[in-house]
Amino acid sequence: MLTFLLLGLQTPAHAQDEGMPERAAGDRGPTASAPVAGSPGLDRSPTGAGGPRIEPPQLLERAEAEYPKAARAARREGTVELKLLIDAAGRVTEAEVTRPLGDGFDEAARAAALRSRFTPARRDGTPIAARILYGYEFRLPEEPPAEPTSPATGGSAVAATGAAATTPPPAKRSDQANNAAPPPAKGPDPANDAAPAEVTVRGAAMAERLRQSAQAITVIETEEAQRRTADMGEVLARTQGVGVRKSAGLGSWARFSLNGLTDEQIRFFVDGVPLDLAGYPFGVSNVPVNLVERVEIYRGVVPVRFGADALGGAVNLVTNRDVRGTHGAASYEVGSYDTHRLTLSARHLHEPSGFFTRVSGFFDYAKNDYPVDVRVVDFKTGRKDSEFTRVRRFHDAYRAAGGSAEVGFVNRPWARRLLLRAFVTDYDKEHQHKFGVMETPYGEVTNGETAPGATLQYEQGLGRGVALEALVGYTYGRATFLDVSECNYDWFGRCRSKRPNPGEDETSPRDRVFREHSGLGRLSLRYRPHPEHALQLSVSPTFITRTAEERRLDNDAREQLRGAHSLFTWVHGVEHQLNLFDDRLENSLFVKDYVQLLRMKGRLPGLHGFFEQRERDTHRLGFGDGLRYRFAEWLYAKASYEWTTRLPRPVEVFGDGAMIVANLALKPETSHNGNVGFTIDARDTASGAWRLDANGFVRAVERLIVLNNRTDSIQYIHVSGARSLGIEAAAGWTSPGEHLALDGNITYDDFRKTSDEGNFAGSKGQRMPNRPWLFANGSARVQLQEVVAPRDAISLTWDTRYVHEFYLGFENWGQLDSKAKVDSQLLHSLALTYVARDEPRTVSFTIEAHNLTNERASDFYGVQRPGRTLFSKATLEM
Repeated sequence: MLTFLLLGLQTPAHAQDEGMPERAAGDRGPTASAPVAGSPGLDRSPTGAGGPRIEPPQLLERAEAEYPKAARAARREGTVELKLLIDAAGRVTEAEVTRPLGDGFDEAARAAALRSRFTPARRDGTPIAARILYGYEFRLPEEPPAEPTSPATGGSAVAATGAAATTPPPAKRSDQANNAAPPPAKGPDPANDAAPAEVTVRGAAMAERLRQSAQAITVIETEEAQRRTADMGEVLARTQGVGVRKSAGLGSWARFSLNGLTDEQIRFFVDGVPLDLAGYPFGVSNVPVNLVERVEIYRGVVPVRFGADALGGAVNLVTNRDVRGTHGAASYEVGSYDTHRLTLSARHLHEPSGFFTRVSGFFDYAKNDYPVDVRVVDFKTGRKDSEFTRVRRFHDAYRAAGGSAEVGFVNRPWARRLLLRAFVTDYDKEHQHKFGVMETPYGEVTNGETAPGATLQYEQGLGRGVALEALVGYTYGRATFLDVSECNYDWFGRCRSKRPNPGEDETSPRDRVFREHSGLGRLSLRYRPHPEHALQLSVSPTFITRTAEERRLDNDAREQLRGAHSLFTWVHGVEHQLNLFDDRLENSLFVKDYVQLLRMKGRLPGLHGFFEQRERDTHRLGFGDGLRYRFAEWLYAKASYEWTTRLPRPVEVFGDGAMIVANLALKPETSHNGNVGFTIDARDTASGAWRLDANGFVRAVERLIVLNNRTDSIQYIHVSGARSLGIEAAAGWTSPGEHLALDGNITYDDFRKTSDEGNFAGSKGQRMPNRPWLFANGSARVQLQEVVAPRDAISLTWDTRYVHEFYLGFENWGQLDSKAKVDSQLLHSLALTYVARDEPRTVSFTIEAHNLTNERASDFYGVQRPGRTLFSKATLEM
């Protein structure tokens, strides 16, 4: 498919969108006059020397839009910008508003665009499908001094309807646009009585702007994933540089890694709000895919607008932030091992008042009773069988539910956005065995959490190029951990004997409640004194207090949990953004400041009733820079660097009160993070669309914090020095007409210990253990269009993932031939999807098989993941 983005006329790629600096007030961006279809002045030159001859679509039949009554009464005018998909027959099959006006303009323009007809785009004379940016202009008739002419008695088409459609100019190369004079405006075309009009072009969509910015970023658009049955963890794991390891099925604990760094070293957000403060306490891999529009993965260098102290990068899940009109969506998924997933969302804008409301909700359940191979213990002799026995997991169910409601006002003179969001999430998880080790089965150990909260968001332009964003939020978390069983269970789910003391995970029972109060504030000011310069200031404090309670009659355990723990973290930064040479060069230079105040009140060891107050204050500075240079429209290179600090998180210093014990001796991690790479994005070629992205990275870390679970007490500890050095690459090709698409990526990460001091001192130069270091993904999609209905499509998609073997411990521990390791794995999935579009509805159905060949899958040593599973999913948008 040919895509016309009219990049030659675009404004800077960073303008006017979420989290990006705005233009000065009143800057409407460049415009160009364009003739209507059939005008003799139309330029039909080739897109480049020696390249194919490209002819953009031209308007044949313009559908008139009804001027909204409220806008006419208020004498409002403007241009609605849309992205149209025009098929090879010249029909408009999709119309997406890319820059709304409100007051009913958007709906009217979209409805008219869908009824309009074009000549198809042509490559060397052959009709092809194309995407174009299209402006629909609404103009009221001028009021002359004399009595105005009634539309009923004649006048122009604009006077009669109050609307004029615009057509796109011919596609141009971005490096020629500023030197090429626009084609002359022509008079009305007698064939359709449409006068020439201005085409206002704002550039590519937000995801594409981010990809082409100076930021070290990978963007995943989830439109296809929302129709598939993979969870968020699997969607992320198909990306270069990213690893997601799960300990079991849906709802299980997962380890996320990015360029070698893992878990708390990566910060997770939902629309810029920390994940645990946004109503998702169960981790990023279990967030419902259908509530996320795109995923932004920041590799090692994190923009100041997040106010984050990440070490290895950040992941931002962006939900649908559209506030136009009325929209609803629903999805339902059912699959193997009693898996059910449901999502619902809806929004409505009352245009006259600007009042906006949005609701969303989800429900997940999985019994996770899939077959596993274990060595059964003979309770009479205490010996394990030498052979494996196939059994079903019996205590591994997961249930989660949540919802949110958002109300407020948008696009008002006093606020671009003023939105209050309230949410609540609740989940419960059964545990089949000890953390990360499938040795002894549990039959009654459970944990769960309930997390209600709210956020208040305010955005407004202050004039003279200044924009303000403010956010405040509060979350209350109540978590439970229950381990009071008096039974010894076998792998068949039977209670074989009574325990001498209750408690399966430890020698003493635990019935604990944890309460956490979390507060977040963020203030961001953006100032654009000049079109080529922008400044951003971000201030982000967070505050967390935690208390715990043991509900059993165990005085010693109660004493240990008494007291309050608190962390106050303040991260602020300043960033300067520079664009030069017609957006060929973009540079972002920033400085950050980190402050953390730790307070812990707890019992002194061995002394009942005596408490001490422990305090630790931390202050660090950091800085970084990101550079992007565009050699051509289809080729650009990036380099970035950040010296960053990550402050220990509450679970690391305080423990989780259940399986992970506290370590107040932890100090902040620091790292030198660097990236360098290039991107080829050649979409409009005779042979299809070609994509290649390659990136080299280095992470040189001091005081790396790792989870040590090789002892009886699981605890976070330091590794004094480590270095991650690697390369990641992704490539893809899509055929003309999008009938066939091939994609693949590979990651190599050489992550080694660099210090001979501290923990694991004897393993200097050894690869860091229990981490995949070579993995790859591939996919192929075959798609047919207009199979049953004019705007439907059916596709068959194959996905594969390879993970090379890796050792559980350092390679210099023990004999290599007897070391514990996770074996190499090659897993496949196959999905059949049907999509039908009947504006404004889109319906899809998918049948999908995961682990198609039923291979033994294991992300952690000895912990088996599901074999072949079957799922189906239906989605509806309207």
